[in-house]
Amino acid sequence: MSKRLKIAVLGPIPRDRIVTHQGENFEKYGCASYTAAALSALLGDSGEVHPICHVRKRDEGPVKELLGQFPNVDLKGITSELDQGDVVQLTYLDQNRRLERQTGFMDPILPEDLASVLDADAFVCVPITDYQVSRATLKYIKQNSKGVTILDAHGPTSCLTRSGERHHRFWADRDSWLPYIDILKMNLEEAACSWFDAEYSAEDLRDVEQLAMDDLPRFAKHCLDRGVKALCVTLDQHGCVVYFRDESGAIREYVVKRVPVEKVVDTTGCGDSFAGGLAFGYLRHRDFVKACQYGNAVGAQRCVSSQIAIYKSLEETDRQIAETYGA
Repeated sequence: MSKRLKIAVLGPIPRDRIVTHQGENFEKYGCASYTAAALSALLGDSGEVHPICHVRKRDEGPVKELLGQFPNVDLKGITSELDQGDVVQLTYLDQNRRLERQTGFMDPILPEDLASVLDADAFVCVPITDYQVSRATLKYIKQNSKGVTILDAHGPTSCLTRSGERHHRFWADRDSWLPYIDILKMNLEEAACSWFDAEYSAEDLRDVEQLAMDDLPRFAKHCLDRGVKALCVTLDQHGCVVYFRDESGAIREYVVKRVPVEKVVDTTGCGDSFAGGLAFGYLRHRDFVKACQYGNAVGAQRCVSSQIAIYKSLEETDRQIAETYGA
């Protein structure tokens, strides 16, 4: 990887109000800020990160100050023209499960927001709600850029009620999105929203928290048959599983074990961090398994602190990966 990389990060930077599973209370900016910070650490002097995000006017200064500590993060794509940005309350029930309520709403990222980043090597899309990075925006990227598109399915599988409660929803229009996604990343809860029957009886419609592991290969084939190059499903403390086609066209499945941590402090942003590591790892190695190793490593780095400047350099991350997975 000799050329300087340019990586765009599309998604909100919400003002998160967090209650941890241990009862601690604090506020901080989240989502795309984690992705940008993780990529900043991995890229070092070898590239730039370009967040594309809308925030409230009152948050623009603090957000830019937060990300301004990373010299390779370009801040011009963080704007507050409409004075709309996400504000989210997160109450953790345990390390991974949480209740979410949203009281502020970012206006969507549209094709006209992307003029300065169409030459990016990758577009890491980390929406948290269905409208924030639309299918039309992904289609525009596919038609006007050669960059790799990574989508976190947290967005299209989440919706808001009138009272601000955030809930999972069926990704009913999934197949119209898939041709515009290169790497699709999700967890098992989001997978349960993305793989469904054509019709259900009323009795069969029930709240299924996670998709069964046995269903993942069929879901993966469905995605790969429709243009997705790799499906990566995170498994919380068990690492992740990735599906892709090899050179012969056969579908391969790899379980990529977790990177161990001594103590989990705050899991907020682990998925957003994983997406950044996934993108970097793929651009560096053009190998989906190696990409997941970087995702796991960066996600592990995220959860040991509530601070944003916690990510390791590329040299340190490579060492962490070698210790976990071998040279």
